[in-house]
Amino acid sequence: MAFENKFIQQRIEKAQLLKDAGFNPYSNESKRNTTIEKYLNVNSDIEDKEDKRDENRHYCVSGRIKLLRIMGKASFAKIEDESGMLQVYIARDNLPEDFYNTIFKKNIEVGDIIEVSGYPFVTGKGELSLHATELKLLTKAIAPLPEKFHGVTDKEIRYRKRYLDLIMNAEVRKTFKTRSKVISLTRRFFEDKGFLEVETPMMHPIAGGANAKPFVTHHNALGIDRFLRIAPELYLKRLIVGGFEAVFEINRNFRNEGMDATHNPEFTSIEFYWAYKTYKDLIEITKEYFQYLFEHLNLPSLLPYGDMEVNFDNFVEIPLIESLTTIGGVPAEVVNDKEKIVEFLKSKNLTVKPGMNLGQLQGELFDEYVEEKLIDPTFITEYPVEISPLARRSDDNPDITERFELFIAGREIANAFSELNDPVDQYERFKGQVDAKDAGDDEAHEMDEDFIDALSYGMAPTAGQGIGIDRLVMLLTNEHSIRDVLLFPAMKPIHNEEKITQEEE
Repeated sequence: MAFENKFIQQRIEKAQLLKDAGFNPYSNESKRNTTIEKYLNVNSDIEDKEDKRDENRHYCVSGRIKLLRIMGKASFAKIEDESGMLQVYIARDNLPEDFYNTIFKKNIEVGDIIEVSGYPFVTGKGELSLHATELKLLTKAIAPLPEKFHGVTDKEIRYRKRYLDLIMNAEVRKTFKTRSKVISLTRRFFEDKGFLEVETPMMHPIAGGANAKPFVTHHNALGIDRFLRIAPELYLKRLIVGGFEAVFEINRNFRNEGMDATHNPEFTSIEFYWAYKTYKDLIEITKEYFQYLFEHLNLPSLLPYGDMEVNFDNFVEIPLIESLTTIGGVPAEVVNDKEKIVEFLKSKNLTVKPGMNLGQLQGELFDEYVEEKLIDPTFITEYPVEISPLARRSDDNPDITERFELFIAGREIANAFSELNDPVDQYERFKGQVDAKDAGDDEAHEMDEDFIDALSYGMAPTAGQGIGIDRLVMLLTNEHSIRDVLLFPAMKPIHNEEKITQEEE
């Protein structure tokens, strides 16, 4: 890191002056005995006292200076820790001799992290504050914070400098606390249901478990390429073969694809597999899961999302083919005829990839005409076999599978199906995927003979589901870009001459 900025140079000089004066600007000792939130809660009764103070109560708090008003013999500072913001009153006569004028006023600035000891009191304006009797610099910040107290607003800076975003925007910290709670609650929900949390490999010999383009890496010791996993599905189902009856994994997946408001190259999901259950059982447990989240996060069942309101008291089920006409408005005579679908799509100036089969074309119709209209939670069921290589065929109609995808606010949130456990059928479907890959589909599934071998030993009837944690958190926090719920989203590199910070604008 270069320290060419003149403001940084000035702060470096102040840090050195503090060192020369015998004060360590990067202390490793703190006497903090409470958080700001606890301090405010415990001392809320001070305003009931006659003089609105209590010098017998003593506290030590620490935090970053977010606002500083320096006056002649006294100053006010706003300091912030993870839990909240507190006003501190700093008077010359309450601090060691000359400390206020020579150290505090000249060398301590907004952005620095300080420790303050003192007693509670309420100001004339009615604000519960801390009257400082001792002040210590814990960390000197040499980079100045943006001048505006209202936070970092430039999206580019927020994503590239998430640490600065978190410093300046309390709502951002709230979003990521909610994300943490969602993951914790998810784990607790499935454990309470009797599921076992497991870990499976992140580097796979075959890119399997989903139709997606993988990232490729190289294993030096083995001398072979490996693929960062696009899904844990095939390993989790191996565990069902092995005798576990309910397993789940919360972890990252990696897909070497485009980036947009709902896609990041690495993303978090939960996948869970449940023996002796069907996709119908998964619909019910999914409803329970959402009810559990909403209860523990204190969310209203009528949830605002942008300019929409999503009604979580209204879960809908509808087959994919039926949705094309009743929701998408596609003519009924078109939806089951390959040639008519191609003509229909071309008449709408939509590109049709050569060689697409009927199921893939029906999927194109769904993506184009139905998905964005699914606002309330909607289980789209009965997907074509051609676009469901790992799902079990319906006993009533072998052209469709026992599968659903859950859509909320126009976006896919979950994918689930009764698992295919017929090894011969699975082998034939893998072969079809291999043919598709050879024909140019770089997202088609590869042959996984070890998985076929595992199925050959017998996998109990099983249902499995994946839920995208990132998109779920977006929904629950009313965020509209996946980058707003990822602490460190993938970003395109920039050259040094292109770099700009908000404080330099």
